Amino acid sequence: MNNVFVYCELDGKNVCDVSLELLTKGRKLANTLGVQLECICAGACIEGIEKQVMPFGVDRVHIFNDARLFPYTTQPHAALVCNLFREEKPQICLMGATVIGRDLGPRVSSELHSGLTADCTELEIGDFDMNVGFDENKKPITKHYTEQLYQIRPAFGGNIVATIVNPEHRPQMATVREGVMKKEVLDPNYKGEVIRHEVAKYVKDELFDVVKVLDRHVEKAKHNLKGAAIVVSGGYGMGSKEGFDMLFELAKELHAEVGASRAAVDAGFVDHDRQIGQTGVTVRPKVYIACGISGQIQHIAGMQDSGIIISINSDPNAPINTIADYVINGTVEEVIPKMIKYYKKNSK
Repeated sequence: MNNVFVYCELDGKNVCDVSLELLTKGRKLANTLGVQLECICAGACIEGIEKQVMPFGVDRVHIFNDARLFPYTTQPHAALVCNLFREEKPQICLMGATVIGRDLGPRVSSELHSGLTADCTELEIGDFDMNVGFDENKKPITKHYTEQLYQIRPAFGGNIVATIVNPEHRPQMATVREGVMKKEVLDPNYKGEVIRHEVAKYVKDELFDVVKVLDRHVEKAKHNLKGAAIVVSGGYGMGSKEGFDMLFELAKELHAEVGASRAAVDAGFVDHDRQIGQTGVTVRPKVYIACGISGQIQHIAGMQDSGIIISINSDPNAPINTIADYVINGTVEEVIPKMIKYYKKNSK
């Protein structure tokens, strides 16, 4: 009762990285609250799936193993999560801000009359006071809430950071994009309880017939921005598609991936799947080279945890320079060709 739950999204028989990241955060939240961490794994042929999640400190794994649960369809998964939550009464539920999480989360929160904060960048436990009315003398009545989930996310186009709380309804629900939280194994030998549920108890058979997936085609990713050790990223200051050709050449020499700011993507310099930031991908490379990027808060949100940040910018007062470890003051047309020439000459 009142534990922290994570809905684990599955890619076939494997738990997706975003869910493992949320298990890491969920373990920390559970420790702060002094409760257990539980997770839900629902899919087909997922015997032994608990071995993938328990090293992250999961105390109880709820397994729903049924051929009809893969690939994901909305109503069966929503029904089993809602009915399980009615039994277990969690105080917190975390999901990935993926295509599946953005479909499932709102349906569960609506059915359970709970709140949901989307695309959180941080989650914390804290206390706060709130005005809940006025007494007979028209003086405000303040209520003190303890151990609430602070659901933190950028708002108003990233111009402010909002802290959202849901003191009156449970579970407190939040979705988080992949890469925002850090994935860390707690103990490879961690042992929790495994609970295998009968799907028929939670999902009516007719719900499986509402939508049927006739064919499923998954394209391979064109690149691996999230897993790259080095990212060379360009902004509007690159000037054109041709300007980005320099970045691809530099990235080839560095064995890096190429990213971009939203301004560069909106200008048509590069494809959207390379966008880094609040509305794109979150990355944590060992080295991040920002070329012609001013450094709006939306972009910084997606790369600020990089190991070393190098900024190449003609504007010495560019906001990104304030978080950069090294700043090269100059135009990209001057600096990048020199870098390419150097690495071609000195790389083996």
